[in-house]
Amino acid sequence: MNPTLNTIDIVVSDIQATIAFYARLGLTFTIDEAYPDHAACDLPGGLHLMLDTEKFRASAQASGWSRPSGDPRNFLAFEFGAPADVDAKYAELADAGYTAVQEPWDAFWGMRYATVLDPDGNGIDLYSPLPAEQTSAG
Repeated sequence: MNPTLNTIDIVVSDIQATIAFYARLGLTFTIDEAYPDHAACDLPGGLHLMLDTEKFRASAQASGWSRPSGDPRNFLAFEFGAPADVDAKYAELADAGYTAVQEPWDAFWGMRYATVLDPDGNGIDLYSPLPAEQTSAG
């Protein structure tokens, strides 16, 4: 039997700050009334994205949980309809005080690409395919 990947769980330090960040990317999370340290969002295609506070995650694991150190180990990638949309969203997030990691650039693989960090340091890639004439000229 092959398992189905249908849920991604992100551990966060401040659930409200994280919900506010992802709202800027068009995601709507619902906090679980029974567990206020847990929120969820259903995405197109059947994917389910969850947010759990560090406290909640630690209580859910028998061995506890501690925050890993170092650079982001995970990146969520959000596709936009046009390269200008990547530039605009990157500017909006940077202007709102989120950590800007990589300014928008025309990547060699044919996409406009940029990276910011969410409030917990998770990598968030913003991308859009470049127009065909731009990728064939590069």
